[in-house]
Amino acid sequence: MVEETISKEVLLNRLKRLEGQVRGVEKMIENGRDCESIITQLGAVRSAIESAGALLLRNYMKICFDNKTTECSDIESLERAVAIWSRAHIGDKT
Repeated sequence: MVEETISKEVLLNRLKRLEGQVRGVEKMIENGRDCESIITQLGAVRSAIESAGALLLRNYMKICFDNKTTECSDIESLERAVAIWSRAHIGDKT
């Protein structure tokens, strides 16, 4: 089964939903909501970010391996993308 790449609109919609979640957390803090509720929502935001990043990487790999575009000109480009996401995923601050 060959999966198709995800459209730009799908990715943008995910990011807009994520933006709304972050604004919701801001309002929770402003309104003095309890820490457990805020942490729960922050966990949901983190999960959504990880999901969006994984989706984008999966798309990038499909584009690279299908060789239908010059966006991914070599394997080093893909390796850099994976390394960047890995550092961000484990919390590297640099």
